[in-house]
Amino acid sequence: MKPVILFDGVCNLCNHVVDFVLRHEAGPEFRFAASQSPAGRRLMEQAGISADDVSRSIYVLEDGRVDSKSTAVLRIARRLRFPWRLAYGFVVVPRPPRDWCYGLISRNRYRWFGTREVCRLPAKEERDRFLEDESPSPAL
Repeated sequence: MKPVILFDGVCNLCNHVVDFVLRHEAGPEFRFAASQSPAGRRLMEQAGISADDVSRSIYVLEDGRVDSKSTAVLRIARRLRFPWRLAYGFVVVPRPPRDWCYGLISRNRYRWFGTREVCRLPAKEERDRFLEDESPSPAL
């Protein structure tokens, strides 16, 4: 099962990250779910993620493993094409300072980057990559 990136669907920064991943991933590595979608809410419940947590963090769900914050970002970077995958090298930085930087951006992202009225709608060629209402949730 491909990993799922669970993201805040109304956050402009989060949506730009999804677009970036779609453009730069090494292959069709990820599936995506907005935390506000029914599929996203089911995944959150299955993974034991509170709705409040999703508003502050991106998650990567794969094979029963849940990564968040800077660790999730680094797991995503590891699956991107060169040179973007080099960002995975930041894994040598201890998690507390990485997560502090992540938290600073997360707390200010709506103010700095804005929000959308509705969640991102995938383009026709991306629809099979996004978990939505009609898509069954993958098993964690």
